[in-house]
Amino acid sequence: MSWYRVVAIRSEVADEVRKTRKSPTYGFPAHREVAAGRAPCRHCLKLIRKDEEELLLFTYDPFRELGEPPLPGPVYIHATGCLRHPESAVIPEEYRGRQLTLEGYGENRALVKEIRVSDGREEQVAEQLFREAKIRYVNVRSTEAGCFLFRLERP
Repeated sequence: MSWYRVVAIRSEVADEVRKTRKSPTYGFPAHREVAAGRAPCRHCLKLIRKDEEELLLFTYDPFRELGEPPLPGPVYIHATGCLRHPESAVIPEEYRGRQLTLEGYGENRALVKEIRVSDGREEQVAEQLFREAKIRYVNVRSTEAGCFLFRLERP
């Protein structure tokens, strides 16, 4: 049995940002440049290739689709189109062994439990969090940068 599915930002959001060059909801300008460092795309969940591919940096609220109180922050997507990461129970390879913070949320965006991981145990920690009945979903963040990467939801 799978405890969760990986959920990237919706294609409609990525398409809107690429078309308007503005962040959804907030209307702030999206910044376009060639990737200069580690830049994970929140749509396909692959890394944007440093010195090769362009990215769009914009303000995104990971709670937007959940109807929860907002908590916006910066995210990247590929400046040109990419395929959305399929909703599966597999944490993308690009994130395995990285310093990640898994935040388990309950009703009304109440943080129930937070676990930091850097030893490749991402899937075990996610399963541990979803064993708690109060946790509705888990936001995965970069521990180093503090930014939202993707969400885990119950199947």
